[in-house]
Amino acid sequence: MLRPEKMGRVSVTGSKAVLNDVVETAHDLNLLHLSDYDGGWEGFEPGSPQEGADSASDALVTVRSLQSILGVDETDAESRPVLPDDLHAEIEEVRTQVNELDDRRDELDDELRGVEEELETIRPFVELGIDLDLLGGYENLSVAVGEGDEAAVREAMVEQPGVDSHETFAVDDGETLAVFAYPAVDISDALVGAQFTAYEVPEPGTAGEDVSPEGYVDRLEQRRRELTSKLETVEDRLEDLRVEVGGFLLAAEERLAVQVQKAEAPLSFATTENAFVAEGWLPYDEYVDLAEGLQEAVGDHVDVDLVEVAEYDEDGRPTDSEEIAGGAGGVGDPTAAADGGDEVAADGGSAPASEVVTDGAGADVADGAGADVAMGATGPPVIQNNPAPVRPFEALTNVINLPKYDEFDPTVIVFLTFPAFFGFMIGDLGYGLLYMAIGGVLYTQVEGEVLKSLGGVALWAGGFTALFGIFYGEIFGLHTVSTVLWEGVVGLKSAPMHKGLQPADLGYAQAWMMLVLTLGVLHVGLGYVFGFIEEAGHSLKEAVLEHASWALLMFGVWVWVFSRHLAAAKPDFLYLAFNEVGATPAFLDLSEAATETQVAYEFGFAGLPEVVGLAALGVAAVGFVLLVAAEGGIAFLESLNVLVNVLSYARIAAVLLAKAGMAFVVNLLFFGAYRDKGEFHFLLTEGPQEALAAHPDATIMFPGLIHSGVAAVVLGFVVLVVGHLLVLVLGITSAGLQAVRLEYVEFFQKFYEGGGDEYEPFGYETRFAGDD
Repeated sequence: MLRPEKMGRVSVTGSKAVLNDVVETAHDLNLLHLSDYDGGWEGFEPGSPQEGADSASDALVTVRSLQSILGVDETDAESRPVLPDDLHAEIEEVRTQVNELDDRRDELDDELRGVEEELETIRPFVELGIDLDLLGGYENLSVAVGEGDEAAVREAMVEQPGVDSHETFAVDDGETLAVFAYPAVDISDALVGAQFTAYEVPEPGTAGEDVSPEGYVDRLEQRRRELTSKLETVEDRLEDLRVEVGGFLLAAEERLAVQVQKAEAPLSFATTENAFVAEGWLPYDEYVDLAEGLQEAVGDHVDVDLVEVAEYDEDGRPTDSEEIAGGAGGVGDPTAAADGGDEVAADGGSAPASEVVTDGAGADVADGAGADVAMGATGPPVIQNNPAPVRPFEALTNVINLPKYDEFDPTVIVFLTFPAFFGFMIGDLGYGLLYMAIGGVLYTQVEGEVLKSLGGVALWAGGFTALFGIFYGEIFGLHTVSTVLWEGVVGLKSAPMHKGLQPADLGYAQAWMMLVLTLGVLHVGLGYVFGFIEEAGHSLKEAVLEHASWALLMFGVWVWVFSRHLAAAKPDFLYLAFNEVGATPAFLDLSEAATETQVAYEFGFAGLPEVVGLAALGVAAVGFVLLVAAEGGIAFLESLNVLVNVLSYARIAAVLLAKAGMAFVVNLLFFGAYRDKGEFHFLLTEGPQEALAAHPDATIMFPGLIHSGVAAVVLGFVVLVVGHLLVLVLGITSAGLQAVRLEYVEFFQKFYEGGGDEYEPFGYETRFAGDD
């Protein structure tokens, strides 16, 4: 689980006469993650694409373009279509239809856009109210229509040389106006100086048409309706075409993608005139399947060697490779056919190497390929090796990046901690069941892998929320579970856990603070351990300086914090939350009454012994010295991170109280509540007056909308539903994000970098096109 699936590097050597058959078989097996040949072997060149690669690639681009134009998606493949023999001719026919309709749609869109712009342009003329034929066509008048200040325009006309008289007509707001000047002279410069923005006057229309601006608008609107109708007709035809050919396009895309994959595969091969060598990675356990499949397809015309296994040593550290004994002419030696060695057949027997590669391939391969030189720099790809329940959490890990092959995969740790952090913070049976319902819908009804994975995460997070809700005895913030289960059935005085929101439960809030800090030390410490193991595989010295130093410093500091050394300078709750009632440590100057509510669980813990604290300081000092040796003077500042990183986990306790408080306020507004002896009680079965009569020392916190009349009850139901929905959503955005942050920032950064290559086997699992 912490390591990816073991991968093996395979070399496939054969004659070019069987290259196409090898490509077909390897593609059908869908096992080999091909490595690209980097040109490093003398006498070998990258292979050439098979015949028809360009036409298939062009057709694939065309099909995807058609899908985009038509808006085709997976729902359009209701049944698997039968593809015609002449696939390219069918694609061309569909392309012609789609392009004609698409071009027509673009033309109508452009014309409609122009009409819309004209309608916007005519607006000022409608406001002006002057017929369009009166705004132009004069021999002795200059006319301008636009926006500007009428007084400034009048002043400009007075100062304009050659203008004997002028007149302006403005709308009520004075912004749009028409200017008439006599005789006809160029007044444009004068108007620009007056900050006048001129409009182009529309043509009034043909003879017999209404020349008013309103009439012009009517003609434009009529044209808009016509264009809209035509556009809808084209859209309908495109929609019909989408339904008609959508399944075909999806199937054609898959078929062409397969053809392109096969045709371009030789580009990754190392080739000579007569032979080829292909390399790639596959799961170690799948090697025999590949060898058997190729042998069945081409017999002894191909040599399949497992040349490297990327695995880990006895300490769990990644090794570069493990040589495979028994290969002809050496481990995976491509010269096997020329050197006369024997190849291990897929069925466990052997075949003479001279029969493995024919048609002169052996001599060509011997020219440059070598057993210990990979054809490319590609390392093993990554297949995350997690059991089914853990796999949804791979989506959270891969948000950062896919783990490298030589890194720990932290997904299983996220699986163990994230739902627990989340559930502890929300801790409510009702909310937990809703989260599980949401997760179940996403996991079972949604096709996308990411959303499906998030659904799985929500199922686990909701499950832990419900579980902690049972222990807290809460359902939607009410203590009904505690009353029915823990007090009624089990016979306890209350639920075994409390969130610490009430004054009487102060000890629980302090206990959770101690608990989350302890979890923080363990969680961060595990990150340092992982980092140490990873680095030790390369350099033990660097592992000690970069990871062990931090671990020693952090554990030393926090063990000292929980010890009784210098106890007077530390918070009292460290020695009270898990102590016994009445057993207040002597070094705390507190009365028994003052400490009674601060004890959550009577475990008798009053801090670690003072000598342990002193020893922890020694361990921390060793860690600090190592850190200074690694980091230099900056270590004096960076060392504070051992406090900051762990204190970040206090956000778990903070969110716990915040969410409990929000749910409490929602229920308080609806049901009302009273306080009695440091405890809050909702008015579920009695009104405020009955509660005061039954509990003389109680005080009403809020009478509750449910006890305040019909209108208040209606409002109260709205507050109750909306309020709990808000808490539900904020649970995701606060508890969820805070839990994720602790994983990414406090845990991952101690050892995890990511950047692994995803395992992408040569092959294609068709869903719409059937078998090629």
